[in-house]
Amino acid sequence: MPAYVIVDSHIVDPEAYEGYKAQARPIAEKHGGRYLARGGALHVLETDLWTPQRIVVIEFPDMTAARAFAEDPAYQPVAQIRRQNARTTILIVEGL
Repeated sequence: MPAYVIVDSHIVDPEAYEGYKAQARPIAEKHGGRYLARGGALHVLETDLWTPQRIVVIEFPDMTAARAFAEDPAYQPVAQIRRQNARTTILIVEGL
């Protein structure tokens, strides 16, 4: 069953964040990740729980692969770049 990493981010330093994007993608791909959405046009219909800013959706073969990406030791310093240059909400959801 596929799993999806969904990220909502507010980028504070867009120039520095480019380094994160360049380094995160190959690590996600190593775990079977495929980017489905990456900061494209966003049309928000309702905001009862939160107001999304910039959405990224990465599909993985399963929950195990998605977690392996998030927990990959090679990703940890890259994630630190994200944390220093953006505020984010990240979740992994199992698909159908």
